[in-house]
Amino acid sequence: MNTLIWVVLPYACLIVFVAGHVWRWRHDQFGWTTHTSQLLESRLLRLGSPLFHLGAFGVIGGHAMGLLVPAPVTEALGVPEHVYHAVAVWGGALTGTVLVAGLLLLIARRLVSARIRRVTTRMDKVLYAFLAAMVVLGMTATVATNLLGDGYDYRETIAVWFRGIFWFQPHTELMTGAPLVYQLHAVGGFLFLALWPFTRLVHVWSAPLAYLWRPYVVYRARRGPFPAPGPTPAEVRSSNAGKAEQALHLHHG
Repeated sequence: MNTLIWVVLPYACLIVFVAGHVWRWRHDQFGWTTHTSQLLESRLLRLGSPLFHLGAFGVIGGHAMGLLVPAPVTEALGVPEHVYHAVAVWGGALTGTVLVAGLLLLIARRLVSARIRRVTTRMDKVLYAFLAAMVVLGMTATVATNLLGDGYDYRETIAVWFRGIFWFQPHTELMTGAPLVYQLHAVGGFLFLALWPFTRLVHVWSAPLAYLWRPYVVYRARRGPFPAPGPTPAEVRSSNAGKAEQALHLHHG
């Protein structure tokens, strides 16, 4: 069972993550988008989206630092373990709180707006449920265990196991003694990676960097009467054919 959970499952999820993105790009490029609903409701989105993305960037950065950078590296850089622990816990609590606030606003937006609910897909609901579960587990591990509880040094166990997966040397024994909330968070993290290619999250790989500093696009309401619709392609072809026939008759006349 330990091998299934801590070896087979992570590799299976990583394979689905890569293969799923390839399949999505080859067969659903038109769906490779955020499916934005800003035109339907923007008040909550204007606040919730920046909070969610800011918190997500902080959480991802914290996970990358904690899981990928070994303790001897930070110590060699002159960062004592207690300082690293304090920054990680308080930084994680802060960015997690920002993420929770943004996620709650985005979920509330889809609950209170009938127009948003109508364009919410089943996969959107699964994505939000997964995000909520992951955030609850992460905040429980950060706040309840490390901030208010006795603490747990995941860098000596979970981080070593995580890096071992990419070296094809996962040490399952390091995960069997980890607190349950950390185990659930680790399993949920890999399942989330397997879910990723089939959700709107694929847009993160296509976000243009120039978007960060481009000027705003201003939408203005049209005033006055709408212009008359132009002719359809069929009408244009019919008109051109009539003109050609008339010119032919004049030539022969």
